[in-house]
Amino acid sequence: MPEIVLYTTTWCGYCIRAKALLNSLDLGYDEIPLDDDPGFRKRVFELGHQWTVPLVVIDGEPIGGYDELAALNRSGALAERFAA
Repeated sequence: MPEIVLYTTTWCGYCIRAKALLNSLDLGYDEIPLDDDPGFRKRVFELGHQWTVPLVVIDGEPIGGYDELAALNRSGALAERFAA
C-alpha cells in the first residue's frame, strides 16, 4: 500500500480538510506537524515546491495540497493508487 505523508499546521483549514478526506476514505497517513518549525515554509518549498500547507506526499512524490488531493479523489486516480 502506498505511504502518505501529510505536512500540516494546526491552524490551517485546508490541512483539516485534507485529513478529513483521507480519514473518510480510511487511508492511513503520517502527519508531520510544522507548528513549531519557524522555517516551515522553506521546508515545505524544498520538499514540494510550494509555500503552503498541507503538503501531501504519496510514496515520496509531492502531489500538492488539499485541492490536488481532492482532484485526485474526484477523478478516481487516488482510489486507483490504493486499489492494490
